[in-house]
Amino acid sequence: MSTDRCYHLLYAVIYPIFNLFHPVKAIGRENIPAGAAVICPNHTSASDPFFVVFAFKRRHIMRAMAKKEVMKLPLVGWILGKAGVFGVDRGAADITAVKTALRVLKEGRKLLMFPEGTRVGEGESVEAKTGAAMFAVRTGVPILPVYIPAKKRWFRPTTVVIGQPFLPQVESRKGTSEEFHAIAADVMERIRALGEESV
Repeated sequence: MSTDRCYHLLYAVIYPIFNLFHPVKAIGRENIPAGAAVICPNHTSASDPFFVVFAFKRRHIMRAMAKKEVMKLPLVGWILGKAGVFGVDRGAADITAVKTALRVLKEGRKLLMFPEGTRVGEGESVEAKTGAAMFAVRTGVPILPVYIPAKKRWFRPTTVVIGQPFLPQVESRKGTSEEFHAIAADVMERIRALGEESV
């Protein structure tokens, strides 16, 4: 079975169950680019990837970067891998994960990754990782900021806000560390702004 077919199958199985307990309402679906993009949501809970996937609907297939520990879980890791999720070693320069992410975008697909790199509690703040910025600059695709509320009530709609895509700009040919850090900070500012607008 192809990766896309497995993605659709998992979507069809999980969505009805998830939607029963956590209905998803999306604002800004018209902002979703037709082709490749780096999808960058904030990250407060383990369920966040589901909120993003279901907010985008089934036709917007995405590949996701997850911490390698998730991919090592028995059966779960295997299923996620079949659906296009790939692991990354957050404590090292994971060249394989980098190459996979770049290939996904160059193939015209959407890449889901959380710029904070880990779950961050409400009111907390961490410096965003630069991977999303680097991938977008190196492949010339837009970054799409997405806001997910920290509070998700059972049996009540959770509103996911999809922002405007933007092409990060750099002065150097391939981008510098300083430029990537500036872009990463900009992404988080855009995400926070989406959250303030949704209140």
